[in-house]
Amino acid sequence: MRYMLLIYADESTFPESLSDEPPAISPPWVDYTDWLLREGIHVAGEQLAMSTSTTTVRVHDGARLVTDGPYAETKEVLGGYYILECPDLYKALEAAARCPGAATG
Repeated sequence: MRYMLLIYADESTFPESLSDEPPAISPPWVDYTDWLLREGIHVAGEQLAMSTSTTTVRVHDGARLVTDGPYAETKEVLGGYYILECPDLYKALEAAARCPGAATG
């Protein structure tokens, strides 16, 4: 069964020098990804760019509406994800609990 872990973070805690680039990947995240690979459950995962680089596309009455920049009014934004292939829910829950983002997001 495939599971998706959505990693949310508060962008206000990121260094301001990042502009529209995602923050550098810290050792806990590297260690976590290495663990997923060793367990054989890692399918995919990506860190996403800052919300200031987003574009929202909507269609209203057949016309495409494009809005640049963050649209959601929340501090926590989707910062990345992992897709896991786990034999059961128990393994997926173990992987989710080990995720560094689980302690803060």
